[in-house]
Amino acid sequence: MRRIILALSVVALLSASCGTKKKLAACEAKNKEIQDLLNTATVKLNTCLSEKEALNSQIDFLKKNNSDLINNMGNMTTLSAKGAQNIEKALESMKEKDLKITRLQDALTKKDSVTLALVTSLKKEVGISDPDISVNVEKGVVFISIADKLLFKSGSYMVSDRAKEVLAKVAKVVNSKPTFECMVEGHTDNVPYKSNGVLLDNWDLSVKRSTSIVRVLTELGVQPKQLIAAGRGEYIPLVDNNTSENRQTNRRTRIVVMPKIDEFYDMIEKEMKNLSK
Repeated sequence: MRRIILALSVVALLSASCGTKKKLAACEAKNKEIQDLLNTATVKLNTCLSEKEALNSQIDFLKKNNSDLINNMGNMTTLSAKGAQNIEKALESMKEKDLKITRLQDALTKKDSVTLALVTSLKKEVGISDPDISVNVEKGVVFISIADKLLFKSGSYMVSDRAKEVLAKVAKVVNSKPTFECMVEGHTDNVPYKSNGVLLDNWDLSVKRSTSIVRVLTELGVQPKQLIAAGRGEYIPLVDNNTSENRQTNRRTRIVVMPKIDEFYDMIEKEMKNLSK
């Protein structure tokens, strides 16, 4: 009987031990599953925390950027207003410059028109067919060049009768322009002038010839205040004095007719100064 009871006890113990092992194994498996879930949750939590930190940094950047944009918009509004004012001022300045340029062009045009009218009058009066007389414009000034042989005898400063006929035509045009100035230039060749006790050299001869023509022009009615006598001697030749023909070309009298040139240039100079401001 005792043996039977002992045997049953052993069997019971063995059965209880096997049940406990199964439960332990199940608990360990469940614990492992829970631990895996916890690890996964921890990883996700850390990821979310990192993303949250990045988002917070991005939010801070966007806030600052937004604030900067708002400030810049204010600045841009101010700059736009100033820019509009500057553009308006620039346009006004351009208009003023255009007006000054127009006035300057008008002054030059008026001067050119007067010069052209003067040349036309002189060519009409003096004629352009005579090879010993030429009328042209150089740098806006009218020049009448008369060959020496038409005006004087060799070495003389006495004006010939034929010259007086030509000078009368010049005087007619000058008299019609009482505000004009008329400069008479005497030119010689380089052949040395033999002093006669009155004239020393070619320079003296050129000046004397100039004053002789000036006197004839005053006799023809030209106002003395309009006339300027100038002697250039041999120092501004048209061609080399190496042949008799060339020396004859260089012996000439040049009458420079200047229509109130100072007034035109004063006006032009004034406009140029205004233009540079």
